[in-house]
Amino acid sequence: MTTTDLLAAKERELRSSRAPRSWRPAVGAPLAAVLLPVLGFLVWQILVSSGLASGRLVPPPSRILYALWQLQKTGELYHHLLATVGRVLFGFLAGAVAGILLGGVTGYFRLARRLLDPTLQALRAIPSIAWVPLFILWFGIFETSKVALIAVGVFFPVYLGVSASLSSVDRKIVEVGRIFRLSGFDLVRRILFPAILPALVVSLRTGLGLGWMFVVAAEFMGASEGLGYLLVDGQQLGKPDQIVAAILVFAILGKFSDGLLVLLTAPLTAWQDNFRREQE
Repeated sequence: MTTTDLLAAKERELRSSRAPRSWRPAVGAPLAAVLLPVLGFLVWQILVSSGLASGRLVPPPSRILYALWQLQKTGELYHHLLATVGRVLFGFLAGAVAGILLGGVTGYFRLARRLLDPTLQALRAIPSIAWVPLFILWFGIFETSKVALIAVGVFFPVYLGVSASLSSVDRKIVEVGRIFRLSGFDLVRRILFPAILPALVVSLRTGLGLGWMFVVAAEFMGASEGLGYLLVDGQQLGKPDQIVAAILVFAILGKFSDGLLVLLTAPLTAWQDNFRREQE
């Protein structure tokens, strides 16, 4: 067999490996994702209905769904949901942009890393709740302080991911760019930025998850609307069904937003030929 025949056979093999896969895994994946929580809810409902558990502190799914229905019926659920989603959205955008910019600066410039990184790493160790009184003094108890707190939670994982991944880019790849006399901007655009994209996506997902965590602390700061307010209201009025319902909505929103982020960033990492792609 000639070299040309070998190359043609290899090309056919690659094309066959990229052929569309069966629709069954695509259908089965969502079902598998909800299997465990649905089974857990069913078991707990059976235990409470049969009298084996009281359901006083952890209400059964039927009471949780009824609480959600009542909140939806009065329109409160949408009102609180929109307030929380808006805060997370603006806080995530602000924190992600700041994290990417500062992470890029400290990862690319050695002097900036020596000057800024130690201070930022020290600030990263401060608990989220410690920022609350300071932000209230600076911005008051209204929306600015809440968005700022969420942005702080998003900023640090994004900053750390970008800075660390830039510093760990393979030196040989950078040297290839310099051999071709790429300018600083072209080096970043054509070599460094593509090299850190997988780490950047993971950092954004981590930051988004922390954004949902920080919004609860943010809405404890005198908020009169939002899912965090529903948590406080349920605790003060002794409504465990409302508390668990708000927690369930947080879980659904967090999963949905993470999936949406993965979907939006998928084209950026489509070039990867990794172990996960082999499993799909």
